[in-house]
Amino acid sequence: MASPRSSIHTTRPAASSAWEMPGRTPAPMYRHAMPSGPWPWMDFNVDLKSGQQSKETHYDQSWKGYPQSIFPNWTPEQVARSEMLTQCQNRQSGCCTIYNVDVKDNGSFVVGQAERFEVSSTNGEEVWKSFQAERPKGTRVRALFVDKMTVPILRMLGTKYTIEPFFFSSSTNWIPSRYQEEVKPKEGDHITITLPFIRAVQCPPSQSATAPSTTSTYPNFTKTYPSRVSLDAHQIIDTQSPLFLRSSRHILMLDLLSLHMVRSKDTSTIISYHSDSDSHRTGAERMNGLLYSIGQSVYWQKIFSKTSDPTFVLLSMLWYALYAWDESFEILYAHINILESSVITTNEMHLTRELHIIQAHLLFYATLLQDFIKSVMFVLETPHPATEADLPDGKGRQEQQDSKDLLKKECSNLLSAIDRLEGIRDMHSKRLQNVMNLAFATVNIDDSKQMKELTQAALRDSTAMKQASISYLTMIFLPASFTGTVFGMNVKEINSGSYETLAHYAITTVLLTLTTVWIVVALQSASHFHGPGPDKGVWIRLCWPVRVSLRKWREYNQRRAAKINSQNKKQDLEKGSITDD
Repeated sequence: MASPRSSIHTTRPAASSAWEMPGRTPAPMYRHAMPSGPWPWMDFNVDLKSGQQSKETHYDQSWKGYPQSIFPNWTPEQVARSEMLTQCQNRQSGCCTIYNVDVKDNGSFVVGQAERFEVSSTNGEEVWKSFQAERPKGTRVRALFVDKMTVPILRMLGTKYTIEPFFFSSSTNWIPSRYQEEVKPKEGDHITITLPFIRAVQCPPSQSATAPSTTSTYPNFTKTYPSRVSLDAHQIIDTQSPLFLRSSRHILMLDLLSLHMVRSKDTSTIISYHSDSDSHRTGAERMNGLLYSIGQSVYWQKIFSKTSDPTFVLLSMLWYALYAWDESFEILYAHINILESSVITTNEMHLTRELHIIQAHLLFYATLLQDFIKSVMFVLETPHPATEADLPDGKGRQEQQDSKDLLKKECSNLLSAIDRLEGIRDMHSKRLQNVMNLAFATVNIDDSKQMKELTQAALRDSTAMKQASISYLTMIFLPASFTGTVFGMNVKEINSGSYETLAHYAITTVLLTLTTVWIVVALQSASHFHGPGPDKGVWIRLCWPVRVSLRKWREYNQRRAAKINSQNKKQDLEKGSITDD
């Protein structure tokens, strides 16, 4: 393709002063994932109203009328619901850059010049003609990586390659999908793979990071780990949002491989959709360079030399998702190690919440890995129709069989690597469960210790209360009982012939009661009568009436002196105010 504009200079987006966290991705609506669903993005309550079915509308049959020009069942209302054009509306007349790599028949890779398209009302047809340009001969596959897709370019690509709108809607809405269409036996077909995966991104220092309100924010990370700031104040358990790992300041975020391949006998095309390269997700320029690097691999160069099946180019690009998964699990492994150590040495509640957040993401990752496996199996079970053609010579049939065996082998290699990733994910999940069990066990042990201490304290208090009650009852009733026993209440006031009187009984009872109180208090090692401080000796405790009296006298003098000082200060202040006047 030749651009009608001037040659393109590849530039990276300028770094902003405030680094923003990637936004959350929408929850996928799987019913709109593939063409086999007969009602794409239809609202039954609106689109099936009386009279709607009989309405006939004529659409522009040129590229400007896409998708209705090729797929009339996609009404403007359904296109609007799918939001396939929403990502492009702000770039209606902006610049779209298409990077490309050509795979030659001999297996070599050639990087083409990046083309920049600015479609306006005056040059639209000129750009459209550039899309019709013939490719150089000997081009087995051309991979197009579209950066900052605009509405006109989307319509042109869709019309040129007869792309099902499901490809664009699934890419926009992050819906995992895989399907085959436009099958021409022994000639070619269209296959689409939309594969979300997890990729790790390094965060800048926290002071320059900002986050939108719809996502979790970054907690301040200090060298003292773990932080006492509760993590649940910064993150919610939302698996569609990036997962922040504060130990290494990485985020594990959703990324997307969105590939549509047009396979044919002579030359094939791969279209890689990149909605926004400024969102920290994999951009078109990066994928362009990665595909060229695949062509420099000795292993893959031999494969491309052995077989002419263009499917191997698509299969090799799926390895990028596996590399991203593997790196993410390496970073997560180190973070879980730190969490384990923290749970063992500390007992903070926010660690348990963080463990639950990571566990929820790991459960979500299991679904993504299953989609990865299904995508590879789809490639394996959907061979290129041209490889099914009947060839007259035995050499050609042998090459076809060798190509099928090679595809099966490479798919098995990738499936084996994905199975290893699933094993790592399962190990991380079990380790987290083990750490959570440890955290709960630690809490239970601490609670048991506290309950034991409370029980022992209650027993001590109960024993002390019983002893005190018995002591006080003894102090009150024992002397009187003893006196009554001695005198037999044989007093003159009752029995006229007796020699004792009630006065003698009262005096004796009071004296014995005071003596009993004195002895009982003196024998108690811990009593408020003995004052604060360490335990006193027996002889000091025997002097407790004198010591209590002296202590009370000192307290009285101190209160009296404080009252006098307060009155003197008040009088001085009053005199001072009068003098000032």
